[in-house]
Amino acid sequence: MIDSSPVRLATFNVLHGRQLLADGRPSPATAGTVQPLVEAVASLDADVVALQELDRFQERSGRADQPRAIAEATGAADWRYASAFHARSVPGRSWVRDPSEPGLRVYGPPGAGHDGEVPSHGVALLSRLPVLSWRARRFGAPPVALPLPVAGRAGLTVIRDHPRAALAAVLEGRRGPFTAVALHLSFVPGWNVRQLLAVHRWISDLPRPHVLLGDLNLLGTVPVATLRAAELLAPPRPPAPRPGWRALARARTFPAHRPLVQLDHVLAAGLPTAPGPHRPEPVRAPRTPVSDHRPLWVELPL
Repeated sequence: MIDSSPVRLATFNVLHGRQLLADGRPSPATAGTVQPLVEAVASLDADVVALQELDRFQERSGRADQPRAIAEATGAADWRYASAFHARSVPGRSWVRDPSEPGLRVYGPPGAGHDGEVPSHGVALLSRLPVLSWRARRFGAPPVALPLPVAGRAGLTVIRDHPRAALAAVLEGRRGPFTAVALHLSFVPGWNVRQLLAVHRWISDLPRPHVLLGDLNLLGTVPVATLRAAELLAPPRPPAPRPGWRALARARTFPAHRPLVQLDHVLAAGLPTAPGPHRPEPVRAPRTPVSDHRPLWVELPL
């Protein structure tokens, strides 16, 4: 008998597991511990979870291998972590890059990926479902800096963006294969749209449905409108027309202590169309003790 229970998918920009006070300021007493981060992700109870702004062997995070610790605690059957860049986070200097490592490395369970211990920062995709294949890619940093709000600092801070990474996995769902993508796009306007279009092309040959999970740094209907436009311009895929892109979760996710905007999204294309009136998928954006973003999760018949 086929398991007809829905698959829960989540995305969470974890801010390297940093805990925040009720007013949004960083909590210095908990810096460097991995347990609050592990507990926050475990509380989502997701079958597939995309994580952004993860640290690996950073001093500020207690030199923890954050993706591995989370995978082991949540019972993920398979997982990968993709480094956007290898560097040490140094107070007052942002990042000090390590020239000995390339920007993109893919780490995973023993024997499934690179196993070096050079400090890095990136994204992860963890799954309780069987994974049929993986792919990863990296996006270069845009050449401009922007003033942005930063947790714990008054006003705006001019920040130069850094490279980004994306992970795609073909999963064996309860109703057949589908593709999930973890991604974290640039905060530079226009640059993030270009990256989203590149991801659309990058996964075009992978099995549908496609589900994008991530901090896209895009507001409102911009992400789904961008993907729908790309779909219209793409060559058709015979023999049947493709169900279009949908935004599956509408909830404010940033800043976590007082959400004003939605930066984190779950977008899908190729989902089966149920007969009769559409029933909205359950959506949650709970507050957790870590990060300046709220996680976002949905349940889908996959």
